[in-house]
Amino acid sequence: MFSLFRPLLFSFESETSHQLTLQALRVAGNFPLSNFLLTQLYQAESKPVRAFGLTFKNPIGLAAGYDKDGVAVRGLAALGFGHVEIGTVTPKPQAGNPRPRVFRLAEDEAVINRMGFPSRGAEYVARRLLRSFGARNDMILGVNLGKNKDTPLEEAARDYVELMKVFAPLADYLTINISSPNTVGLRRLQNREMLENLLGQINLERETWNLKLPILVKISPDLSEEELDDAIGVILDKKMDGIIATNTTLSREGVRSNLKGETGGLSGSPLKGRSEAVLSRVVKLVNERVPIVSVGGIASPDDAKKRLALGASLVQVYTGLVYRGPGLAKQIIESL
Repeated sequence: MFSLFRPLLFSFESETSHQLTLQALRVAGNFPLSNFLLTQLYQAESKPVRAFGLTFKNPIGLAAGYDKDGVAVRGLAALGFGHVEIGTVTPKPQAGNPRPRVFRLAEDEAVINRMGFPSRGAEYVARRLLRSFGARNDMILGVNLGKNKDTPLEEAARDYVELMKVFAPLADYLTINISSPNTVGLRRLQNREMLENLLGQINLERETWNLKLPILVKISPDLSEEELDDAIGVILDKKMDGIIATNTTLSREGVRSNLKGETGGLSGSPLKGRSEAVLSRVVKLVNERVPIVSVGGIASPDDAKKRLALGASLVQVYTGLVYRGPGLAKQIIESL
């Protein structure tokens, strides 16, 4: 069915087609009949996975970035995902970077985005999540957290802690996003000294509140081996509960499209090899001390099965949905 609609969606500018599909899911999720039909089409047999102290009905999730403001949680829950991660959410509303800021590289099955954390803000997203609280169909919900653009790096912990307080009662887990390439300076938070300070403050606050909610850290695929070793060491030392590997890349290796010169983070098939390499190294460094979520270039059942075989506990998709359609999660789950 998706093959019939794909040419129409691809006739629109990338961000416009994304908003159309997101709003369609929002509407479909809010009406009992359409929600039921989506569920019948896309739900798959339960294949439970235990990670971070949570039970996921299957290991396939939707990565952050698809539903930034939590507007379509009901519809997304009907698509069969074991978990959905919304966001990135910032404390205060911000517009993000000017358009155009999303580019579809069809010949590479890739996307370049320089969104820059557009967010309606924590208060708005929290209201949306409250409305959908009882309609998740046993799906695990994560919230991806980011600092506001105008918050100095030295004060970034303030933004993350503020967001933790808002979303701890509403989410099943939280993700600290320090790896997007589209907010100036953000990736510097992955440096050992800054990461120790940030995660140290986050862990202190969590212990002060006796917060049991799992906290994950999302890392970049562009770290050198030494930087990756340092980052994983700090994540483990500061008692974070898991790692998401990886975010988008600034590399253009293997990209053929004439749009490859656009600035921003690249996702999709060209990221696959690098994401697998980072996953393999993280698995060795972690040595089963915390679970790992693999994301980046997963567009088929074989892609997902390879990540699980390499040691990931869960996988996430996003750009794969753009090219394969909403049945991707079900296809992967049925293949496991």
